[in-house]
Amino acid sequence: MREVTLHNPGDFTEWRSAARPLLAAGVPPQEVLWRHAGESGSLFADSANLDPKRTITLPRELVTIADRVICHRDPAVPSRLYRVVWRALDDRRLLERRTDPDVDWLAKMDKAIRRDLHKMHAFVRFRRLGGSEADRESYVAWFEPEHRILRLAAPFFRKRFYGMDWAILTPDARAIWQSEELSFGPAGTRDEVPDRDIVEDQWRTYYGAIFNPARVKIAAMRAEMPKKYWHNLPEAQDIAPLLAGAAARVDKMRETAVSLANPRSDKWRVRGVAQDAEPGDAIRSLEDISAALKGCTRCPLHCHATQPVPGEGRADARIMLVGEQPGDREDLEGRPFVGPAGQLLDEALAEAGLDRATLYVTNAVKHFKFEPRGKRRLHQNPNTGEIDICRWWLDQERALVQPDIIVSLGGSALRGITGKSPSISSMRGKVHALEGGAQLIATVHPSYLLRLPDQERAAIERRAFIADLARAKAMAESLPNTHGNPNAGFA
Repeated sequence: MREVTLHNPGDFTEWRSAARPLLAAGVPPQEVLWRHAGESGSLFADSANLDPKRTITLPRELVTIADRVICHRDPAVPSRLYRVVWRALDDRRLLERRTDPDVDWLAKMDKAIRRDLHKMHAFVRFRRLGGSEADRESYVAWFEPEHRILRLAAPFFRKRFYGMDWAILTPDARAIWQSEELSFGPAGTRDEVPDRDIVEDQWRTYYGAIFNPARVKIAAMRAEMPKKYWHNLPEAQDIAPLLAGAAARVDKMRETAVSLANPRSDKWRVRGVAQDAEPGDAIRSLEDISAALKGCTRCPLHCHATQPVPGEGRADARIMLVGEQPGDREDLEGRPFVGPAGQLLDEALAEAGLDRATLYVTNAVKHFKFEPRGKRRLHQNPNTGEIDICRWWLDQERALVQPDIIVSLGGSALRGITGKSPSISSMRGKVHALEGGAQLIATVHPSYLLRLPDQERAAIERRAFIADLARAKAMAESLPNTHGNPNAGFA
């Protein structure tokens, strides 16, 4: 009997290093005893050296699955996994035999790990610690996964929150992303994480804003957000009042009329999707862009919208505001930010000391995307493909206006400007340099403020939005004037 002691449960490299020589020496599963450090050993364990007898080659799919399954907390996993690998050496098509007991077990273990990873990706909540090296903000989170999955989950958070320093603590280990290096350390405790911070309050505000009372399905919600995770979720304290007020909010939504489509927009009922067409290259002014947009067929959105909505404002503006896409009112009038969100924006600009007439205002997507409901049109968010296709027009506007400061209003605008999809929370509160010399300030879209159900939170978010606009004004005033107009972009 061969005895193997694993000192780091869930470490695939350690398990593989122990299993490989056993497999090469032809040691069958029934002659290997797998133990974790701290467990008592066997009096009859064989410690003789192993002589390799064959080369080990395994299907890549099996190696990938084994890398995940070894993280399962079931103590029988190391030995059972060894048996599957042992059998796969002689049966290359073993994984195709779904009814085989070992393959069925492997699939169930893998499903449990993948589900636990999905929950960790969804339910980790960071809390701010403060500034760190090179002015990077530091955050920490506490999470209690069912299995030892931190090693598997950490790359997701590294990619998602690359621009900040963070640590995720679990009862088994901790992952640390600092100075663009990922490392792992010993287990953590809940006491190492602050009770709450401003980011948590912002997240609760966002959660309340996206809560759809008309689609409440409590059983489905509990299936996707099991109660065992609630004690570490800041939004969990809002679930009960949101559910209690769902009926009243649905009634209020029914009372709110949706604007009717302009009769001219009936063209979307009969027009087909035109083929992609490259815009002309004779773009020398903002007027040229407005004229060229009328013939834009670069994406299917032109088939349904009443008309494209170009940007408007000063051609020498030092500040450019970039929204997400036209709304119903904008689509009918052919001008950006003339609906309810535009009215709120005008009020916020005035409070921030900015005059809209001195700015340049546009959208990342130039056509209104909506879902038809009879004669009504319900707003839909543009997808990344539509944003990327329309980015050509936004780049032309930026090249002609050459603003010193660009303020992105919402996630679609952020994608249109940067070509990436970072979260607003990860970009907000900091200034980002763009190619060409402009500075980027990321904030929310005014329509987000209109959707907030809680008046107190709405007031807090409104003040934060005005502060973002005021920062843009102050920055533009502090930068050298490259436009020749000392008043460009200011009230």
